[in-house]
This record gives sequence, structure tokens and C-alpha cells, in this order.
Amino acid sequence: MWGTILCVENGRQRLRRAVYPGSFDPPTLGHLDVVTRASKLFDEVIVAVAVNSQKRPLFTLQERTEMLEQCCAHLSNVRVLALEGLLVAFAQRIGACAIVRGLRAVSDFEYEFQMATMNRQLAPEVDTCFLMTHQQYAFLSSSMVKEVARLGGDVRAFVPEVVAQRLDAKFHKTGAGIAPPTDES
Repeated sequence: MWGTILCVENGRQRLRRAVYPGSFDPPTLGHLDVVTRASKLFDEVIVAVAVNSQKRPLFTLQERTEMLEQCCAHLSNVRVLALEGLLVAFAQRIGACAIVRGLRAVSDFEYEFQMATMNRQLAPEVDTCFLMTHQQYAFLSSSMVKEVARLGGDVRAFVPEVVAQRLDAKFHKTGAGIAPPTDES
């Protein structure tokens, strides 16, 4: 059997808590794949829904948090919290020993490696754990999902049903996935 991931504080073992941060605008099946796998590695996973002043999200912080709570309800050791400010400060505040980051492709690694190195400088006691997403989600991004939904495509293969319904409500207000034709069509 493989060893377990232990968090040690002052020579004593403590709860193995990890934080999985992201904007999750919207949450995808790729995100949920990483959350599910992290929940098997750690005693507790905090999915941290980030506020990013550089982005204009489609969904509000509350909407993203609600969707993730619904999507993760079956995972008893997963909680969803809002994250504003510095990630490592948040990780320290909640007592996390690790930051979980999902990687889709080699192109993700350079940026994530830089972030992990900076986080390690700021909080050496918080490690970064990279999890490769399942190959079927390697192409998937929230931006791509939003664009497909905006153009009337069916995104149910890429997101949980609750997210598909919310995307449909945002873009089409019909509940059917595609805006109905008008008399002018």
C-alpha cells in the first residue's frame, strides 16, 4: 500500500486539509474530477472559489459557490468557501497543509510551477500538489464551455446538470439549451 500524505505541525500530525482554489466560472467535470480525487488523498478538501479582480465572471461569487456546493454534496469531506485575497494566507488561516492544482496539459505546468514556487516562498509549510485531470477532460476549460453555451451548444457532456441549467438560464432563458426561433426567423 502507498504511504499517506501527512501534515506535520511542531512535530505532531494534524488533519490533512487541502485547498483547491479556482474561479470555477463555471465548474466543469474536469474541476470535479480533481476535487473527487483530492478528496481521496486528504482528510478534508476546501474548494476555494476565488474573487479575481482581473476577470469579469459570468456567475457571481454566490452563484459559483452554490453550484459547487450542489456538485460536491456527495463528497462528505469537501467544503466550499469563498476566497478573497492571497491564497497562501487563506491556506494558513484554514490550516491547510497543501494547495491542490489541476493540470490539463504541459502548457499549464509553467504557470502553475511559478505560482507554486512563489507560494512556497511565502508559506513554506504549505505544499502544492499537482493532479493531472482525467484525459477525457484535458481539453476542457470554463471559457470554452461558456462560449459553447453562449452559442446555443449543448454543454451537458462537460458540466454537471445543475451547471448546464444555470448556463442555459444565463444565455437563453428557455431551459432547453437553445433559444427558441422568433417570428422573424
